[in-house]
Amino acid sequence: MRPDPIGLLLRWLLWGVDALAAAMLAADLAAVVLSVVARDVFDAPLDWADDVARGLLVALSFFGAAGAMARGETLGVSFFVARMPASLRRLADALVSVLVLALTATITWHAFGIAGLTIGQTTGSGLPLEWTFYPMAAGSACMALFALGQVLRLAARDAAVALAITGALVAVHLLWGDWLPDVGVLMLGGFVLALAAGMPIGFVLALTALIFVWRDDSIPGVIFAQQMARGIDNFVLLAIPFFLLTGTLMEVSGIAARLIALLERLVGRLRGGLDVVMVLSMVLFSGISGSKMADVAAVGSVMIPAARRHGQNPGRAVALLAASAVMAETIPPCINLILLGFVANLSIGGLFMAGLLPAALMALALIAVAIVFGAPPAAAAIAAREATSTRRLWGGASLGLGLIVIIFGGFKSGIATATETSAFAVVYALIAGAGLLRELSGKAALGCFVHAASRAGLVLFIVAAAQSLAFVLTLQQVPQMLAERMLALSQGQGAWLFVVLSIAILVVMGSILEGAAALIIFGPLLVPVAAQLGVAPLHYGVVLVVAMGIGLFAPPLGLGLYGACLIGNVPLEVTVKPMLGYLGLLLVCLLVIALVPAITMWLPTILGYT
Repeated sequence: MRPDPIGLLLRWLLWGVDALAAAMLAADLAAVVLSVVARDVFDAPLDWADDVARGLLVALSFFGAAGAMARGETLGVSFFVARMPASLRRLADALVSVLVLALTATITWHAFGIAGLTIGQTTGSGLPLEWTFYPMAAGSACMALFALGQVLRLAARDAAVALAITGALVAVHLLWGDWLPDVGVLMLGGFVLALAAGMPIGFVLALTALIFVWRDDSIPGVIFAQQMARGIDNFVLLAIPFFLLTGTLMEVSGIAARLIALLERLVGRLRGGLDVVMVLSMVLFSGISGSKMADVAAVGSVMIPAARRHGQNPGRAVALLAASAVMAETIPPCINLILLGFVANLSIGGLFMAGLLPAALMALALIAVAIVFGAPPAAAAIAAREATSTRRLWGGASLGLGLIVIIFGGFKSGIATATETSAFAVVYALIAGAGLLRELSGKAALGCFVHAASRAGLVLFIVAAAQSLAFVLTLQQVPQMLAERMLALSQGQGAWLFVVLSIAILVVMGSILEGAAALIIFGPLLVPVAAQLGVAPLHYGVVLVVAMGIGLFAPPLGLGLYGACLIGNVPLEVTVKPMLGYLGLLLVCLLVIALVPAITMWLPTILGYT
């Protein structure tokens, strides 16, 4: 076999990128924990800790995204590409690879540019400001190298055609730019075509924003890079990698499996008991991991094989798994609640409390359907579940329940912020897995840090790209136009029509975009309008998150449903019919939640968040 020097170099680069991302995550964790200890124990706050943590987060986002990109973990819509003829699909893949290379090279160039411009400037604690942008540039440079590797692996003919098409587009822009349509039309066209071609969502958003930068002289490219950094340069967003790390540690140490086993013992004798266990497992595990696909993977990897063993239709089981993930969208500490609170300036603790009763309503609806239409468990299945003593199951599962107590106690007591609570959740998970259960080795823990850094980078890169696009849309006054149009439609009809229109928008956009991107773009646009119409922001925020979740798992485009099918190893087609039934039930629940604000506002009100 001929040696592959390019592949070898890229593997070494990936090893270095993963090591750096994991080290940055560990350093961020240390900075936050030390800051809390210094403040609360020694009454000596560390002024530099916040700036260091935020700077590391920006670097972590780009290095983590680079690692995810190298492993092919990026999220994109494959529905249209999968139905193209083979030759056209190869051309679409080649075009996407070339455009991703161009985008990552552009981001790198502008990131180095803004770093050079900030030399001599300092943060609030006196640290050099360029320390934020140079690591960002280095991370995006690694992304560009991985993108180059993908282009070099293309068939020569496909690569030549893709490069020729890209060159022609550049020539048209440079030579006949005055004849091109309005920049808004170009942005919409670029967005739709890139999405349909299967380009990863983060790059679709970045491309759409860059089309404006390339076609309009009102902002320089360095502002684009600055906006990307600004989108993730926030202490609140550190909760995302920390909660992802917590979930990964709990899964690897076996605590998630222990929780599920305990639920099987407690409710497994019910009619449709396996389905009830799946719903309740998602309720519990969502409160631990904070990541929707981590929830689906953790629960699905245990429950889907169990459904097969007991003769259930795996397509229906995957549909219920996906529906349960929608239900769990508002169970703390869901990442999307944190993102919405950040971009829309809402209380994250208030959103967490507002989401509990809506999640309970949807969970009860799914459980009721499972019991009514489910089959009674077989005697052999009951005997297998009862092979382990209940006391032993409670002993292992109690560690997971303790983590839930830490998360809710941190918010309710006000002792710690969302980020600080998530940091101590990581510490608890490390102690529980390595010290108490002794199932988390050093090598496994290191793998958890790498995995969490990569997944966090993937999410945060989408956040950064969405912020750059939101900035461009604001310059074009799209938020104002959207607000005026929706206000005009709602005049005379009351706030209910606005809420229903909002649900429709988020369901559609949640299906087309990755969930976080839809919330980041539309949350800041719609929440202020809702407030003008007298809709409580916390109530409206929960409605948006649930609507986005329905879209995320809605066939045929929902990225979440594709992920659930991959985890369950079933084709999409066999899940569509049962999934539509479950989504119809959840949509009815959402309309009840939307039109009865007391469901969301009761807990925030009695707990003092309003």
